[in-house]
Amino acid sequence: MTDRAISDFEPSLVAEMDRRVVRGLADHNHFELPVWRDFLQRIGAVRGTRENCSQLLEAGEPVLVFPGGGREVMKRKGEKYKLVWKERVGFARLAIQHGVPIVPFASVGVEDMFEIVFDAEDLLNSPVGSLLRALNITEQPWFRHGEIIPPVARGAGPAGIPRVERQYFLFGEPIDPSPWAGLHEDREACYALRSQVKGAVEGGIEALQEVREADPERYPVQRLLRRIASRLR
Repeated sequence: MTDRAISDFEPSLVAEMDRRVVRGLADHNHFELPVWRDFLQRIGAVRGTRENCSQLLEAGEPVLVFPGGGREVMKRKGEKYKLVWKERVGFARLAIQHGVPIVPFASVGVEDMFEIVFDAEDLLNSPVGSLLRALNITEQPWFRHGEIIPPVARGAGPAGIPRVERQYFLFGEPIDPSPWAGLHEDREACYALRSQVKGAVEGGIEALQEVREADPERYPVQRLLRRIASRLR
């Protein structure tokens, strides 16, 4: 397990993917912001649609998918390191349809740097939420039942600053969709593959948490002290 784990933050995680250009699927809301969408397109991201993903897979390009989408980004209290995929099976359907393996990916570190103090549920249960309902905003398709509301977080470090944490990444063994070949329109088959991938990601998160707990250099101060000590020997 440890030979497949990548620790420490990398400016570009793509550098760890055999230096291949990985095409990320981005949430639709990103493409409503002119400057931001131009930046995403320059780095290879595309709008996350079934058609775009199919075209990329047919062209033999690797695709980066976060099945939880925007809802998983806008996490709420109590969802630390939890996968918020709801009942989505689109990524599994496309993998089966195009016969491409899925490489599960896990990361640990960022969610320990912050703590959520106010989330979408808090907003919707507040007077502001009542106003949004009165204005019929909560029923608009783009509102997505509050999925677009970002949480308010504070740093987990002293004085509310982000706690500096080492970042850990793990790429799991590829999962072959061939046992479900030809069943991409069968929801049960898609869900079976989805469940296998979800289990692999959750297992990766647990494995990285174990690595982190046993890491004598989890925090920068620990690494600094060990290096000073080694030079004084």
